[in-house]
Amino acid sequence: MALKNPAQIEAMRPAGRFVAGVLQSLRDVARPGMTLLDLDAHAHRMIDDAGAQSVYLGYHPSFGAIPYPGVLCTSVNDAALHGLPSAQVLEDGDVLSIDFAAQVEGWVCDSALTFQLGTQTPEAQRLIETTERALDAGIAAARVGARMGDVSAAIGRIGRAAGYGINADFGGHGVGRTMHEEPHVANLGREGTGVRLKAGLVVAIEPWFMAGGDDYVIDDDGWTIRTADGSLAAHAEHTVALTPEGTVVLTARD
Repeated sequence: MALKNPAQIEAMRPAGRFVAGVLQSLRDVARPGMTLLDLDAHAHRMIDDAGAQSVYLGYHPSFGAIPYPGVLCTSVNDAALHGLPSAQVLEDGDVLSIDFAAQVEGWVCDSALTFQLGTQTPEAQRLIETTERALDAGIAAARVGARMGDVSAAIGRIGRAAGYGINADFGGHGVGRTMHEEPHVANLGREGTGVRLKAGLVVAIEPWFMAGGDDYVIDDDGWTIRTADGSLAAHAEHTVALTPEGTVVLTARD
């Protein structure tokens, strides 16, 4: 979304702080033995307590077999994106990605993180850390005067150098009054191509990498995206605003 004045970016800050706080709280409470529904209920309570609104609950685009049933996307191990909250019990060593967006005072922010529960493994930690580095690289490339392809190329360069699968079908997007707005932010691209980035642009940048190949499959629910080869996946995301003074990460966590 392209905002018209600096005051609108300031107006988005409460949504960014709230989304960041919920994700940090979920990371703190998540542990083996909990279910994905337990995490969803935790986030739902925080939404209610803050007087915020979920932008996931009841969302029903054409590809979804059902309206979205929760306030979180909770994706485990080979699930990369859009995993439905369920009675699945989390186990030691699970790789958990949580994607969360909410509306506060009429503005939406969107963010995601991936972490491993309990026992840490080098394979999972390398994947998670690489995905986070790619997010940092994408944010660094997102500056006034650059092109969208610069952002995409920065993300893809990190993932490819690590040998990870990347698919550009699902990526980042504009965000503002609603969750999904123009422009699309692909995770693969060429420098010097795409739309020129202007002051006031607010986008969610979200690399997601697969430890295996580039291919994915979608569950019968129409939502859950999994790696086609059963390999691990990781996802990281921040909402950022471009200003003449620099890029502001609205969903930065403490």
